[in-house]
Amino acid sequence: MIAVVDLVRSLPGLVTLVVPAEGAAIDDVTLAEVDRGGVGVSGDLTLGVGVDDPGSARALVVEAAARRVPAVALRTTVAELPEVAAAARSHGLALLGVAEHVSWAHLVWLLRGLVDRALGVGGPGGGSQAPVGDELFAIADAAAGLVGGPVTIEDVHSRVLAYSSRQEVTDPARVSTIVGRRVPDDVLRHQRARGVFRRLAASPEPFLVTGSPDSPVGTRYVIPVHAGGEWLGSIWAVVGEEPAVSVVAELRRTASVVALHLLQLRSQADLTRRLAMDRLRQVLTGSGPSGVTSSHLDLPPGPWRVVALTSTDPTGEPEDVTRRLDVWEAIFRRRSWPRPRLIDVADVAYALVRDDGEGSPTRKSTPGSWSWMRRVLDAVAADGAALAVGAGGRASTPSELPASLTQAREVAEALRSGATSGPSRTIEEAWVALTLARATTPLRQRLGVTPLAVVARHDDLEGTTHLRTLAAWLDHYGAAGAAAAELAIHPNTLRYRMTRIAELLDAGGVDLSDPRTRLALRLELLALSVPGRP
Repeated sequence: MIAVVDLVRSLPGLVTLVVPAEGAAIDDVTLAEVDRGGVGVSGDLTLGVGVDDPGSARALVVEAAARRVPAVALRTTVAELPEVAAAARSHGLALLGVAEHVSWAHLVWLLRGLVDRALGVGGPGGGSQAPVGDELFAIADAAAGLVGGPVTIEDVHSRVLAYSSRQEVTDPARVSTIVGRRVPDDVLRHQRARGVFRRLAASPEPFLVTGSPDSPVGTRYVIPVHAGGEWLGSIWAVVGEEPAVSVVAELRRTASVVALHLLQLRSQADLTRRLAMDRLRQVLTGSGPSGVTSSHLDLPPGPWRVVALTSTDPTGEPEDVTRRLDVWEAIFRRRSWPRPRLIDVADVAYALVRDDGEGSPTRKSTPGSWSWMRRVLDAVAADGAALAVGAGGRASTPSELPASLTQAREVAEALRSGATSGPSRTIEEAWVALTLARATTPLRQRLGVTPLAVVARHDDLEGTTHLRTLAAWLDHYGAAGAAAAELAIHPNTLRYRMTRIAELLDAGGVDLSDPRTRLALRLELLALSVPGRP
């Protein structure tokens, strides 16, 4: 099933969620035929094509709810009418608004492709239609026939999505583009300096980019691909001069078709990622089905570590977990991790990284690996940002990820509390602090009768520091000189204080020569957070 909220997020500018419904999810799309009683069944997204008046819209919503249909889509102007929205809200049905500029035929095509490919129906290829990539290659061939030269279709990141088969006119830049599946860096720099990308993003108007002796690329005719005011990609044609007006008109129509395909590609990728993240969240929390593999979760080869993303300055971290994830995503993307695997669980932000081992400090680490993340945090900390990451243990299979998440959360709490320091720590590096925290947290919550009470009372009344002295003495048991040096006092002063402390404890039957007693006292001192001691 596809969550309705994820479906809407995958179609920005086309569909909005007017009335949300908790748990609403769909696995099919149907057109409403109210006159014939066809409003869909459980699991359908029902499209109210031609339902334009409030009475018909409200009747469709009520009938769909009676048939257990989870969601209905209407034109936004109709869906936002108070009586229609109120009917959806009262019946617990999700109501979607379709933008006025969106064709129902195009929306059906997009939705059908999204649902089929996301749920993997229609055979091994996933989806009942031909793959979008194959269709783009056919469009590139058709455009090449129009202009009489080779054509490539690219996304906004200059990645090549399709190219024409005709190659009789070409240049080294086109060859490099096709072989590398993206525009070469020197060509990108040249085009960016000439303002080509600003022009692509600003307007859907085609334009000619002329070659020059110092240019790494020859003359191109460029057709920006826009939809709803958003730049989605571009069509690049190798030409000798600007095409005829009739050819440009055909290329404009071709760009409109390409826009639909790019919308579908982007929506499919976004929805697939959201579904993978939902599955990953279930696995991380131990609530997912058994037998889940890394391919189901769209993960790189293991082993992995779950990493809690936190801050050493609680006042400087945004309260909203979505904002926190946005901050971390921006940090990682700027440092070459194109698809950060970030997720929130119980209002805590996490990342999933590959565990590539620490390796050599000079070895180049791959974005998305643990060693790479450590280098990123070192750089961020050097800039003064109070950010930190705590990594759980290594997970070789998805079933081990929940344990890694629990450990990551513990390490993050230790970083935030100051129990362990540094911008990045693993569970292995923080085990001392975590072991002590596990032992002392229950003590702190349930600290009752303790022989230390009489020592604490003496410190309060007399202004002494006997608790701190006892902690140092226990830490350096048998080495009075080291304990005295830590306290910056003379060893004889330490011995005098310990004599007095022993007298106070003797009254409670405490024997400092017993190792278990010393351990119990040290744990209680930690639980009391004795001033001057970590």
